Amino acid sequence: MIGKTISHYRISGKLGEGGMGVVYRAEDDRLGRTVALKFLTDSYARDKQAVERFKREARAASALNHPNICTIYDIDECEGQPFMVMELLEGETVKSRLALGSLPADELLDLAIQLADALDVAHKRGIVHRDIKPANIFVTARGQAKILDFGLAKLMEQRTGRAALAVGAGDWGNTAVFAENLTNPGTALGTVAYMSPEQARGEEVDSRTDIFSLGVVLYEMATGKEAFAGNTSAVVFDAILNRTPPDPLRLNPNLPPGLDVILNKMLEKSPQDRYESASRLKAELQRLKRDSDSGRTAPSDSGRTAAGNLQAECSVAVLYFENLSGAKEDEYFRDGMTEDVITELSHIKTLKVFPRAAVLAFRDQPVTGPQVGQQLHATYVLTGSLRRAGNRLRITGQLVETRTGHALWVERFDRELKDVFDVQDEIARSITQALRITLSPQEETAIASKPTENLQAYDFYLRGRSLARRVTRSDLEFAMQMFERAIELDSRFALAHAGVANACGEYYEWHEHSDRWLEKGSTAAENALLLEPNLAEALLAQGRIAYAVKRFEEGIRFAQQAIKRKPDCDGAYFVLARAYIASGHPEKVIAITDAALAANGDDYNVYVPLMVATQRAGDTEAARRLRQRCLEALEQQLSLVPEDVRARILLASNLAWLGRTEDAAAALQIAIALRPNDANILYNAACTYAILQNKPEALRLLKKLDEMGHLNKGYTRQDSDFECLHGDPEFEALLA
Repeated sequence: MIGKTISHYRISGKLGEGGMGVVYRAEDDRLGRTVALKFLTDSYARDKQAVERFKREARAASALNHPNICTIYDIDECEGQPFMVMELLEGETVKSRLALGSLPADELLDLAIQLADALDVAHKRGIVHRDIKPANIFVTARGQAKILDFGLAKLMEQRTGRAALAVGAGDWGNTAVFAENLTNPGTALGTVAYMSPEQARGEEVDSRTDIFSLGVVLYEMATGKEAFAGNTSAVVFDAILNRTPPDPLRLNPNLPPGLDVILNKMLEKSPQDRYESASRLKAELQRLKRDSDSGRTAPSDSGRTAAGNLQAECSVAVLYFENLSGAKEDEYFRDGMTEDVITELSHIKTLKVFPRAAVLAFRDQPVTGPQVGQQLHATYVLTGSLRRAGNRLRITGQLVETRTGHALWVERFDRELKDVFDVQDEIARSITQALRITLSPQEETAIASKPTENLQAYDFYLRGRSLARRVTRSDLEFAMQMFERAIELDSRFALAHAGVANACGEYYEWHEHSDRWLEKGSTAAENALLLEPNLAEALLAQGRIAYAVKRFEEGIRFAQQAIKRKPDCDGAYFVLARAYIASGHPEKVIAITDAALAANGDDYNVYVPLMVATQRAGDTEAARRLRQRCLEALEQQLSLVPEDVRARILLASNLAWLGRTEDAAAALQIAIALRPNDANILYNAACTYAILQNKPEALRLLKKLDEMGHLNKGYTRQDSDFECLHGDPEFEALLA
């Protein structure tokens, strides 16, 4: 072929040869430019299906005008042999580059962003490449990525139910090519080592297939190792379908922190667990590149630098683990797991651990560890992800140094669900080793201790704790059932006994003034303390019961003891602040506000008494700031748990205070409609009506509560929400 003129293209040399085609360098005599001509090999030129696929590549690629996709200028035929005219690229394929090992991190991220952008354009045009691999990615001498070979490209189903791509008149005329039968389900096409699981099974594919294949390529570019290696196709298929590649940071510790998370998500076996689009993937890569660039102020020997300062400054922020299962019902488990890791690390006296409230704002947000660390002034940040599937659990963890962005420790745990406590223990110990902290015998014992040996009991406990925060009658009833199921499975589970005790105190206060709840709650608290003396949650339960029967000083004492034992004890500041207010000392709430928010600011309940006290003190600006923070916590809770009626009624009162009258009224009506006879909801509805200056409705609901026996008159008199009723004869008579 060399020296021949085909049409108006004079062939000057051979560039390469693949399984199906041969590529030559040629001069375009008409336009005076150098191009590449791609011919099918003789055997494939006689295969009608191969010819059709060849033409389809031209149509698919020519429909895409993008700097990171090899441009197709023309398609023609010579002596019955079709050929394609493409831009001539100077450089090498990624496959050639990988012969030398992994790529530098900067170059890797640059190329990854370009490739994601190219796929985004193709996917938006309805085209799936289906054969992304190192040999089909070219890197020019100027560092520009180019995707080659759309020979396996398939057109995604359009709304008409048929796959169609309109080809411009300059290519094949105003025609439409229907390709749904060119590759039938059950036929696996593509290069084995880079196939997605659904491709390997011969199933239908969509854009997420390309994301998986690109993930395999990027993994190899990052580590120099194939993600799914094997001596035979069968072994490779098995790895793609059933195996998880080694953590990339283990193979290449110099990778930018966070790249492993992106790669792991790209390589998820199920398409719905990957990035939903190449656009989203590109955004994540761009964010990671920005973070890496901004953090590139220190040399890469950060391990030595960090080690020199470890004992001087050791503070860790533990971000809420990402719930990769996507199931809303797993949120309680994810939250519980994260909070328990925080508790484990809090046992280490030489380590400052940020409480849950400090990291609440970053839950489920697209932020990196270094970003959070800079905002919180934390030396280190622990990030992670969690996925539950049947009785299997996958947890990843990564400890990142804020200043440099380098990972000090990375690990992935693929375990059975029953091993969750061992994983928590390993995470805590690995972090102490990474930070070179020597544990005392007491700290060793505290970290090694487990709340229960029964994982199912622990699961019931976490469900109950999540439900109990909502306070409504049905939520508390369900919560008690969860705690009691946990006790049935493990009678020595102290936290579950404390959970029953706390729920009984709440239930007595808001829903049924029956001595049986006091007796049941007191017995449960005593059982918890017998099993674990000075358990903070059990001390709190005693304080909650004392508050419910209006023994406020006793409630204050127990709440203070709980906080002394465990500063972030769930609900402790809520009980303490309410007891201060009910006993006529709202000024004492002001003094504990900062500590309460630092410890329990992730619980929307704690804001209620703090706002009441601040408003009573006349500091309207501080009260407004608290309401704004509470509003954010409520909106986040409702985004996760839309059925939380208490959160919705508190949202109504906050919106009313902030002047959003229509929104407040809408939230109010929904909450009342969902729980028309729930005392807690009725009380907060009365608050909202009073804020909206609807005195008759506020008074009506307060009278109804009084008739039900659920009006705490001491607290109500101090509640700033009822300011418009002060001096009203009916209100004063009601509280007399």
